[in-house]
Amino acid sequence: MKFPKLAHLAACAAIVLSVAPAARAGEKTLMHCFAWTAIKEATPADWQAFYAASDALPAKIKSVTKVWYGKLKAPLPQMTPSGQMELATAQKFIAGETVTIPVKNLPREYGMCIEMAGPDALQAYGDDPYHKIWNDAYSKVHVPGTTTYNILGQ
Repeated sequence: MKFPKLAHLAACAAIVLSVAPAARAGEKTLMHCFAWTAIKEATPADWQAFYAASDALPAKIKSVTKVWYGKLKAPLPQMTPSGQMELATAQKFIAGETVTIPVKNLPREYGMCIEMAGPDALQAYGDDPYHKIWNDAYSKVHVPGTTTYNILGQ
């Protein structure tokens, strides 16, 4: 029985498309993700420099495979102390106890995820000389402090 050429191509495409999602599932990579509050005075040139530096990460740092960044669909609320906290109060807070301190909302409006080769790649990323160049561009668009987390592929 002969397959028409179009039917053969369609069958090949169906096989490739059916296994493509599975090929990415369960990767043992690390996703280094963080959300931040933008500096209101950041200029369009500051943002363009940040975008360019971020886009260059996979080419400049060997262990970085992909980057995603952008404005969050909805701000991520972040409460932060609005003054100095006494050491004893800070220790109670860190231990999970209830404390009374003045706070302010510093919503996270932007986010970025950087896919890396694995858990060991995070240290290599931080040590790479290009990280300082990228961080210089990043520092011009974000208020110090981020909400950061790392996802380990299963």
